Amino acid sequence: MKEKTIKLGIGFATGRKSFRKVLNSYIYSWNESAIRNKLQSKVSLSLFIAYDLDYLNTQSTDFTNLSQEVVDTFEDIVFLGAKNAQRNLLQLIDEGGLSKKDAKLLFGTGYAGKRNAIMYAALANKMDYLLFLDDDEYPVAVTNNKGDCLWGGQYVLPMHMQNIPDADITNGYHCGYISPIPQIEFDSTLSESDFGKFINTISNDIVNWDTVQKNMENGGVTYADTKVLVSHEAHPIEEVNHCKFISGSNLCINLTRPERTFPFYNPPGARGEDTFLSTLLANRKVMRIPCYTFHDGFSAYRHLLDGVLPLHLGAIPGTDPAVINRFLKACIGWIRYKPLLIYLTEPETFEETISEMKTSLHETLPKICQYFHCDDFMEIEAELEKYVKNVKKHNLQFQDTQQGWKNLLKALEL
Repeated sequence: MKEKTIKLGIGFATGRKSFRKVLNSYIYSWNESAIRNKLQSKVSLSLFIAYDLDYLNTQSTDFTNLSQEVVDTFEDIVFLGAKNAQRNLLQLIDEGGLSKKDAKLLFGTGYAGKRNAIMYAALANKMDYLLFLDDDEYPVAVTNNKGDCLWGGQYVLPMHMQNIPDADITNGYHCGYISPIPQIEFDSTLSESDFGKFINTISNDIVNWDTVQKNMENGGVTYADTKVLVSHEAHPIEEVNHCKFISGSNLCINLTRPERTFPFYNPPGARGEDTFLSTLLANRKVMRIPCYTFHDGFSAYRHLLDGVLPLHLGAIPGTDPAVINRFLKACIGWIRYKPLLIYLTEPETFEETISEMKTSLHETLPKICQYFHCDDFMEIEAELEKYVKNVKKHNLQFQDTQQGWKNLLKALEL
């Protein structure tokens, strides 16, 4: 009896030219891995790229002009730029399989829309599994050995392939510059206590002051755990505050039972699409697998992909205007999705929690502005007010997006 070919989709929602180099590193790792050699006769890879030309003023060839070796690795390559994605949607609507409302909810602007477009394309192309990767994460792990960095390659694709057949979702670990928070030198303007209060106000259960404070002791770097690196065992992700927290990358979704999948969602202009998916996973088998990716959150270590492995990773100072601007955008992205997260997970204390957040921001934001010499941080208060005001509307959108996904699966006869 002929052995069934497993179809694995690789998904990138990207806006950076460096995406191609990152893709190359994963494919070279796949082609090289000893584990892969046991799988190569029965695994077919396909690539799904949702690209954004406006993010960094790029052009389509920055994403479509792939090396021949990479092209030869894939059975199919599907590009989801704005124009061809729009054509696919119009065809779905014209054929009566999807309403305009559902199409807008599922495939609108933002990362959630791009991820949903990738997942839809993977389902339409009969993928068994879909692995999401990010364009600023690399298949290497770094550990701290008495102050020196030790680097090791990570077999990301094979590790997911080993674990995803028995799970709904597999999610790996992350090291490197996971947080967009720069290194802070506390002083009379901004104390450690004030900054901790600010971070806990705007962040979630995973990114909180305890984890940030620990990272700052390491210069803002999260190092890989050697116990995880030598482990071959996956373990279930436990539910925390009604969420099985996952990240949007190094993330594999089992598509063999489409009815067990959920769409991504984020409030308009916000992030958090992985966090809101986390709120839906109570009855799903979600596994943490022992493989890392290095998150180059400040784009400071792209030379890693050229084979340059530094002995020391430097702190990212909070004096660079680009770093400050990135931190500001992250803060606004967090505050925009936090009201809905609280509304979903702590509805009985929603008003009280929001009131405490407003008080905390009123106390800390002037100090944040003064420290970074940037008054734009005061916008965070107005953003909180706006998204609290619209939280019921966003909750309805979240529920409607889930129903829209069910309608799409029905239209695809999945």
